[in-house]
Amino acid sequence: MKNKLLIPAIIFGVLIILNSNSYGQEALKPRPSPLSVTTMKFEDTYVKITYSRPHKRGRETFGSELAPFGEVWRTGANEATEITLTGDIKLNGHKIKAGTYSIFTIPQKEKWTVIINKGLGQWGTYDYDKSLDLVRFEVPVEMTEIIFEPFTISFEEKNKDNVLSMQWDKTKVSIPLEF
Repeated sequence: MKNKLLIPAIIFGVLIILNSNSYGQEALKPRPSPLSVTTMKFEDTYVKITYSRPHKRGRETFGSELAPFGEVWRTGANEATEITLTGDIKLNGHKIKAGTYSIFTIPQKEKWTVIINKGLGQWGTYDYDKSLDLVRFEVPVEMTEIIFEPFTISFEEKNKDNVLSMQWDKTKVSIPLEF
């Protein structure tokens, strides 16, 4: 009787091990748009932005199917970009309470609409729900001489102020950030 139970238990255990190894290998595959995290800490407030970085690779970026003008964009690739705050901050003068939010944008040639949205865990913009918008605001576009091959979100100091910058190709937007 013990042998009849032992053999199926061993087979089940081997299948579990083989199955978990295949999932582990899947997780190690390179992504076309790698995941990136950028952080900033000011006093007791920590800001973390998680996003995927599409690369230009000779393609048109803004105003193309990658990031169409006038349409809600996930602000990167793959999953929607998310921002996590351990304390309250101001983005472009708008108070954002501590928590985790999605960041969407609507790129246009001369300005972007930045959207902080309460919906989380979204793939792209497929489940974007405007009724979950916490705040929307516009920021001007800057054209740069330097081409940014990967889409890049970073924290910078500009004229002694903190800004959240988003850059790709020759396009840059800067969002004033206050703690």
